[in-house]
Amino acid sequence: MNRTRSGPAGALSSFAAAGWKQSAAVKGLLLLAFVLLFYFSLATRLVPETYDITLGAKSEHDIKAPHQATDEKATLKAQEEAAEKIGAIYPYVALHSENLIDSILVRIDQLNQDDQVTLEQKIEIYRTELPDRVDQFIDTFISANSGSDNYSASLFGEMKKAVQAQAYRIPEETFYKLPKLTTEQIAEMRTVGRDVVRRLMADPITDAEAARAKVAELVNGSSLALKTQREIVQELSRFVLTPNKFYDKDATEEAKVQAKQNTPPVVIKQGDVIVKAGQVIDQETYERLDGFGLLQEQRTYWPQLGALMLSVLFMLALYSYAELTASAAKPAMKRTNVDWLMLFFIFAINILVMHLVALAHSEAWPYIIYIAPLALGSMLMTLLIDVQTAMVGSLLFTVHASIVMNVEQTSLFDFRFGFVAAVVLFTSVLAIHRASQRSAILKAGIMVSLFGSFAVTALTLVGPDPDRTQLVQSVGFMFASGLLTAVLVIGIMPFFEMTFGILSALKLVELSNPNHPLLRKLLTETPGTYHHSLMVGNLSEAAAESVGANGLLCRVGSFYHDVGKTKRPLYFIENQNGGENPHDKLDPRVSASIIIAHARDGAEMLKAHKLPKQIRDIAEQHHGTTFLKFFYYKAVKQAEQDGVENEWTEDDFRYPGPKAQSKEAAIVGIADSVEAAVRSLGAPTVEQVESIIAKIIKDRLDDGQLSECDLTVRELNQIAETLKTTVIGMFHSRIKYPEESAKDDTEKKEREA
Repeated sequence: MNRTRSGPAGALSSFAAAGWKQSAAVKGLLLLAFVLLFYFSLATRLVPETYDITLGAKSEHDIKAPHQATDEKATLKAQEEAAEKIGAIYPYVALHSENLIDSILVRIDQLNQDDQVTLEQKIEIYRTELPDRVDQFIDTFISANSGSDNYSASLFGEMKKAVQAQAYRIPEETFYKLPKLTTEQIAEMRTVGRDVVRRLMADPITDAEAARAKVAELVNGSSLALKTQREIVQELSRFVLTPNKFYDKDATEEAKVQAKQNTPPVVIKQGDVIVKAGQVIDQETYERLDGFGLLQEQRTYWPQLGALMLSVLFMLALYSYAELTASAAKPAMKRTNVDWLMLFFIFAINILVMHLVALAHSEAWPYIIYIAPLALGSMLMTLLIDVQTAMVGSLLFTVHASIVMNVEQTSLFDFRFGFVAAVVLFTSVLAIHRASQRSAILKAGIMVSLFGSFAVTALTLVGPDPDRTQLVQSVGFMFASGLLTAVLVIGIMPFFEMTFGILSALKLVELSNPNHPLLRKLLTETPGTYHHSLMVGNLSEAAAESVGANGLLCRVGSFYHDVGKTKRPLYFIENQNGGENPHDKLDPRVSASIIIAHARDGAEMLKAHKLPKQIRDIAEQHHGTTFLKFFYYKAVKQAEQDGVENEWTEDDFRYPGPKAQSKEAAIVGIADSVEAAVRSLGAPTVEQVESIIAKIIKDRLDDGQLSECDLTVRELNQIAETLKTTVIGMFHSRIKYPEESAKDDTEKKEREA
């Protein structure tokens, strides 16, 4: 992107006067500063710090972990503690003992109805058969559930032991009462017995006696009327009530194993203090320091050398691409030390932002690194320098970010973040490289947010077990990154524009707005000058672009170059509209002073409105120290007529200057003269246009007006050719071509004959 350079403000300008902008020594120092910047940034990740530690001595300072690691001993201890916290597991077993009391009463009813069995035989059967009913019921339950995953073998063993240990003996007198029960009585007892047992067995029971103590209350509150019925139901209910919550050894052991496995490893995070100042270094601490490679006897200088070599490669890549390609593509825009200093500040700011965001990373916010406004540097380089430099800068930022933002430290580079950084950085350059308004920066920030979020989403989805929370956090931070980048670029741009004298394309486009107070003043008060300025803008932009100068600066500078004419508009011919010329009644020296003053007046007006220095320079320098021949010779003629000696010299009829100091100021001055000269001709021919342009350039060369800018003769020839083409295009309807001129001459001769 084209942009204009001038000396930095304040202290920088004094260095510029000393020629520091082109100094090879200063450039060498700046490149060394780049190497140091890269080295100290990368060293925080690549070079481990070591300490002089002696076993049994006190540490002189805090020692922090250089990277994340697992503390094996602490992890093992945490696992054991987690296992100890697991108590004995007593699962509840739904035995459904109400079915057991129901089956007992059914058996009693069947046996009581059998007339073939005597009373004594029935009593004996009850005495021998009922005590085994509970054991049979438990054995049947175990047999039916032995293949189930819900119960373990150890639980079944504990069940049998607990049931047998808490077995209930039915009183002897109860056996004598059972044969006397009728079918109707048993039916009533079945309903009540099932209900009582179901209610009591619904709660977990480890002590059957406590549950049995509640039987009498429940039975007495039932619908049974006969005392015998109530007594028998109470005894049978106590008999079938058993524990239903048993110790499960296998489940307990499994739970302890799971507790160990589920215990997260104790992680020593990067930056955690592993040794405090004044702490005595015991064997365990010494071994931990040894594991981190923090002992001085383990020091090796290979990491430092590697980081330094990597930094040198970064610098060489930046220099070779930014410097050499600029010289080959646009010799006029060869990098100065101002550019390199500005580039250094851009890299320093972007790298600082990376480290700040990396420091903000924590377990609570593991994806906050995506909020890093990495595109800040790339967008600034695109707007303030050029696209080519921004591209190579983006590549370096990508590699740098994959190292600096590698918070997990599992490898040298975080390729996932590196991929996202590449997408964000190159998107920012492509989105901003044609920016012509500051609103384009916000649009570019939104593009960065969208493409960055797309890249983060893609990486999350292809990763193992994509997590919705991870996706939402990552995309949220990534989207905020683009907006934050746009805000920072908009906020930082004025600093670079003011400090380094950069007049960016965005600023130039803003200044070209017709609603600017000075342009409105020019249009309303001097419409002829306004139209002239627009034409000069078209001519100068085309000429500037043909030689690699800043065409946009020439166009905008042309809009303002004659703003000083608004102080005395009618003294300039383009605003007289064929009316009386006030100069006809003025002394030539007064007329000359009025004409000459418009350059100085314009520069002062531009300064009062705080327009950039480059625009003011064009207004002040576009006439240089040119000579007002018309008024000089008019003064000479008047002096001869009055018979007086000349009291002035040619210098009194020259603009005060300074001469054009830049290509842009010189080109605007040439275009200004060409447009005025061509406009003064009614219907010029192509030959006349060529002759006018050549004469204006030759006069300026002969008068030394181009001696202080770096325009070459070849560039002047290119400017002349471009101006001719542009003038022909602009004044097409008024310019006569050779065929038309010959035809007009023939018709004139025929009329004369």
